[in-house]
Amino acid sequence: MPSYARTDRPAAARAAGWVAPLCWVAVVLDGFDLVVVGTVVPTLLTPAGFSLSGSGATAVVTAGLVGMTIGALSLGALTDVLGRRRVLIGAVTAFSLLTLACAAAPNAWVFGGLRFLAGVGLGGALPTAIALVNEFSNRAGRATTTVMTGYHVGAVATAALAIVVVEPLGWRWMFVIGALPAVVLVPLMLRHLPESPGYLVAHGRRAEAEQVAAAYGLHLEPADAAPEPTSAGATLRTLFSPGYLRTTLAIAVTSFMGLLLVYGLNSWLPTIMREAGYDLGAALAFLLVLNLGAIAGLLVAGQVADRVGARRAGMAWFAAGALFLALLSIRLPLAGIYVMVFLTGCFVFSAQVLVYAFTSANHPPHVRATALGWSAGVGRVGAISGPLLTGGLLTAGLAFPWGFYLFAAVGAVGALAFAITRGRG
Repeated sequence: MPSYARTDRPAAARAAGWVAPLCWVAVVLDGFDLVVVGTVVPTLLTPAGFSLSGSGATAVVTAGLVGMTIGALSLGALTDVLGRRRVLIGAVTAFSLLTLACAAAPNAWVFGGLRFLAGVGLGGALPTAIALVNEFSNRAGRATTTVMTGYHVGAVATAALAIVVVEPLGWRWMFVIGALPAVVLVPLMLRHLPESPGYLVAHGRRAEAEQVAAAYGLHLEPADAAPEPTSAGATLRTLFSPGYLRTTLAIAVTSFMGLLLVYGLNSWLPTIMREAGYDLGAALAFLLVLNLGAIAGLLVAGQVADRVGARRAGMAWFAAGALFLALLSIRLPLAGIYVMVFLTGCFVFSAQVLVYAFTSANHPPHVRATALGWSAGVGRVGAISGPLLTGGLLTAGLAFPWGFYLFAAVGAVGALAFAITRGRG
């Protein structure tokens, strides 16, 4: 937990109010990245794009995810060494510049390489944003789930933007528009985003921490005897020390399963529903309903986590997600299946965010971002695996109903892995 507690000074609360919105917008960019390639792939398959083959399109999609995996694992650790503020601003800047460069890519090889590098840049933003917003809040569950609504808001907004941009203006404009938020966001971060007092205390910079605490309405606890180790290697070794090893491995399994579900469903739900016999319009609407359910579920999950603990809430959310995923295998009237998809989004997507809330709440400041980076990085491997597994089922003609049975089993494994973790809640 943070080494300080919130005070009630109104002026300080207003100042600290910059932290959550700026981190939220940074996470919106992650939501943009989740959807943007999917919106332009149909064009990239044609002469108006790069005339990609199916395997070429898969490689382009995977390149960004691999970059994000590397970015989350590496930049997450560097955040605990270099500071939350510096890494988050750098990640947003790098991602935005490389996304803008994607708009000018002359061929598929360059485009894929830029997507990989942009993924590395953005991969560090999510764990850093979650660590920072939690260190300016005394409600880890609600803080994490609220900032993560940006992920799904970004996904929904990008899908809607593509409808009005791709056909009339061309696919390259999606990447130009995706880079524009940095024009406003980065200057605001440079002016208003503070460094975490927890990070400063962990690095022996107590006087600076006290200045930030005074400015932002935080109360520091008495100083520890000595600062914690500050090298990336030391923070990584801490995660695999006897006191943390069991939880570190359990978080890896849980995050893998959680992001496998998030990316697998976002990538293939419309196609699976078409296999089930629903028309194309309804199948595409399911994706929108799924993400609307995710936003609603995040708002509820954070409050539940703050009451009963992120661990208990996460176990329940994964188990409920598994149940509703299994129920999607039943053919229902259209209204009934919309309700079922909405509830699936409520539980499945919130479950993964509760992993982040648990990780943040149960690691001290000097390894918090490293732990979050580990969770997000290993989860990205699941993000790569989900679409591949579901695509394999589609190729074999087994997507419905076996795709939902597979997803249900993944949710059940996530619940069991969450139960193995050690910590509060």
